[in-house]
Amino acid sequence: MLLGEYTHTLDEKKRLMLPKKFKDSLGKKLVITRGLDNCLFLYSDKEWAEIAKRLRELSFAQADTRGFNRFMFSGAAEVTLDSTGRVLIPEHLKKFAALKTKVVLAGVSDRVEIWDEKRWLSYQEHIEKQGDAMAEKLGEIGVL
Repeated sequence: MLLGEYTHTLDEKKRLMLPKKFKDSLGKKLVITRGLDNCLFLYSDKEWAEIAKRLRELSFAQADTRGFNRFMFSGAAEVTLDSTGRVLIPEHLKKFAALKTKVVLAGVSDRVEIWDEKRWLSYQEHIEKQGDAMAEKLGEIGVL
């Protein structure tokens, strides 16, 4: 399980060092794609295969399904960790997530989310204010 929050620097060649805990859990072959809330999602190739399988099983007759599949698959790129544990962020994904120099890597169970640091801090402040309300909604449907 991927947990924790780390701040790293995106170098001038768009390479990002992954924390050791993430490297050990994810492996060398990865898939990076557009995520929700304007961050990037980074998956192990094994986890991506599961996500892709579930998305392919949805009916393409529904416009929302087609749109979400396009969002996830067309933005995806297979990447490999280099010998020092860095991953190259493709330009189109760097632009999508508005990544500057300081980047936050957040472990979120089955994936790593990659955020521009300023965007992450703003999102984190917003979501922390809603924690009680979100917990109540999850309680109503039996999750908590």
